[in-house]
Amino acid sequence: MDQYENLLVQIEQGTMWLTINRPEYRNALNQETLQELDDAFQWAEANQAVKVILIQGAGEKSFAAGADIKQLHERKMLEALVPGMQGLYRKIEQLDKVTIAAVKGYALGGGCELAMACDIRIATKKAKFGLPELNLGIIPGAGGTQRLSRIVGKGRALDMVLTGKIIDGEEAERIGLVSYLAEEDALEKKAEEVAFQVMKKGPVAIKLAKLAIHKGYDADLETAMLIEKLAQAVAFGTDDKKEGTQAFLEKRPAEFSNQ
Repeated sequence: MDQYENLLVQIEQGTMWLTINRPEYRNALNQETLQELDDAFQWAEANQAVKVILIQGAGEKSFAAGADIKQLHERKMLEALVPGMQGLYRKIEQLDKVTIAAVKGYALGGGCELAMACDIRIATKKAKFGLPELNLGIIPGAGGTQRLSRIVGKGRALDMVLTGKIIDGEEAERIGLVSYLAEEDALEKKAEEVAFQVMKKGPVAIKLAKLAIHKGYDADLETAMLIEKLAQAVAFGTDDKKEGTQAFLEKRPAEFSNQ
């Protein structure tokens, strides 16, 4: 893995912390940072030592305050059709590894969309979430219009996008945008606790569960149930299934082999 200018990377006991390190710009996501994130997530996906990927922003003020507005101002119409930020976040959503966003401070625009692309979101009570792109004469374009409505419902998504309202962590938790709340000084600890709970699970089962949820969500119920059934059939044929059930019967922790 290369050294990065805008990211800090720390790997310990199966978790990989990715820290967006542009606090002087409120961790705004310029093109260079997005490219580094793409590289880091690809590296983590291929590294067997990494079980869970946690992402946060450096400093106290921001998780990620959205796209770099100076770069955005220069973009032309057809540039919106390239994969860009939307393509990167789709890759993150489809990773086999579990991703956790630990949000302190502002998660606006592309920063909010980055958090929504992760599997689990943990935030402080004072965290701020919003999609204020309409103030710039554009719309959320990195999956925001679609993921927000799927997470919190169409009505709340329309309200947040059309008014540009910014909600705090407590409100985000109330409407389901955030899974866990943490105190300001306990965010990393809470994220690590959740990561530890995930890492105790069967890694093949994790991949299959993510696949079934993501691929089945927008399908009709019969198709979604078939996806679940086929994923379960694969799980039944793994060594991890044998180990997991045997460990339960023997009342001991399972030692999964990812096979």
